Amino acid sequence: MFLNKKKYNILEKSISELNKALQEGNLIEISYILGNKKEMIKRNLISGIFRGVGIGIGVTIITAILVIILQKIVSLNIPIIGEYIADIVDIVQRSR
Repeated sequence: MFLNKKKYNILEKSISELNKALQEGNLIEISYILGNKKEMIKRNLISGIFRGVGIGIGVTIITAILVIILQKIVSLNIPIIGEYIADIVDIVQRSR
């Protein structure tokens, strides 16, 4: 039942190709994470915190840019639009 050298080399090559594919696909790390519930909870908690912080920063920056654009439109003194935008800008500045 011993393998001859040619079959052994083919088997060894197949095993090393499989090992390489697993390492490239990070399947070993994924199987470890799925098996370890504490690790999965920890990663999801950290990623959720960073997503929340990122969303908060992004919304703040976009809102600031919109307020600046609206202030520029108000300074153009467009009769009807300017009054509404001025009211919006006043509301935003009062809420700061």
